[in-house]
Amino acid sequence: MDPASQDINLNSPNKGLDVDHSDNLSDGHVEGAVRNAANPLPPGLTEEEAEELRTELTKVEEEINTLRQVLSAKERHAIELKRKLGLSPLNELKQNLTKSWQDVQTSNAYVKTTEKLGEWNERVSSSDLYLSASATLDDITHSEAYKKTQETLSQAGQKTSAALTTVGSAISKKLGDMRNSATFKSFEDKMGNLKVSTPAQVCFTDGL
Repeated sequence: MDPASQDINLNSPNKGLDVDHSDNLSDGHVEGAVRNAANPLPPGLTEEEAEELRTELTKVEEEINTLRQVLSAKERHAIELKRKLGLSPLNELKQNLTKSWQDVQTSNAYVKTTEKLGEWNERVSSSDLYLSASATLDDITHSEAYKKTQETLSQAGQKTSAALTTVGSAISKKLGDMRNSATFKSFEDKMGNLKVSTPAQVCFTDGL
């Protein structure tokens, strides 16, 4: 109602009636109107059904929060138990890797792959090309040329070893002969006399 048309007579029995009528709307209706304006209901969904769904959604969200808190507490408890058992992160990682590898080995994909590789290996081993190559290699190792080559290499190795031994013996004998020669002994005697005479000369010099 227009404020100008309101009864401003303080003694009037109708004073304030317009204001009282405007406050009769409930808070729920106001909230519902605001909510409907912001989020209109889908077609075919009544306000009562929407309110039930909102209530159920609130309960589910509260349950989710509760479960999160319980999970967090369980995780802290598990960490404490591992600490008491002496399970370090490295040991836990090793255990996880071992378990993961065991899981891989028992998985269908791994088993099928192993079986397939076994089939391929069997096919290759039984193929004509593989058998022909094996037979050719066997013939080569039993051939006269191969045996002669092996014997030649073995003889060459033996001769080389004998030659090196002979050279070493000759060098040793030559050094022994040089050491026993008169020239080497004369040189050795001279070196000995030099070592003996040097301290005497030093003492004589100090006396002067």
